[in-house]
Amino acid sequence: MAIRVNLDVMLAKRKMSVGELAERVGITPANVSVLKNGRAKAIRFSTLDSICEALECQPGDVLEWVEE
Repeated sequence: MAIRVNLDVMLAKRKMSVGELAERVGITPANVSVLKNGRAKAIRFSTLDSICEALECQPGDVLEWVEE
């Protein structure tokens, strides 16, 4: 199972920087970068909720399952 994080795509669509998203969500820019680059092992539902609220999107816009 592989989960692809499309946070970079959503940031580009919303013309939002990593720093701006981090500020809106309440996490560090470094943690946003870890998510954006697909290096995160987990994400809290509360963080995903805040990301979706800030980007005005659905969780499926940010996370995608791909077959390995």
